Amino acid sequence: MKKLLVSTTLLLVLGLSFTSCRDTKKSEDAVENAIEATEEAAEAAGDAVKEATEAAGDAVEKVVDAAGEAVDKAVDAAGEAVDDAANKASEAVDKAAEAAKDKVKETTGGN
Repeated sequence: MKKLLVSTTLLLVLGLSFTSCRDTKKSEDAVENAIEATEEAAEAAGDAVKEATEAAGDAVEKVVDAAGEAVDKAVDAAGEAVDDAANKASEAVDKAAEAAKDKVKETTGGN
């Protein structure tokens, strides 16, 4: 009976030790797989950040170009408006001077 009990206990201990080793190996594989997956995810995230940065840079360049064009158009329009205003003011001054001359001639009798 003692031999049967000792043999059973020995088999149980050996069985547990083999099972324990298998679990450890599976755990190590799982850890290695997790590390690899983390590295791949980090690389993918880095690539995504790089692409997003490049896209943002391109968008900023386009906005700067568009803003520059808008400023150029606004400057041209302002210049044209100033020229038109100056021409109209000059015409108004000429008309006022002509009207004043006519009034002076009219009041002085044409001299």
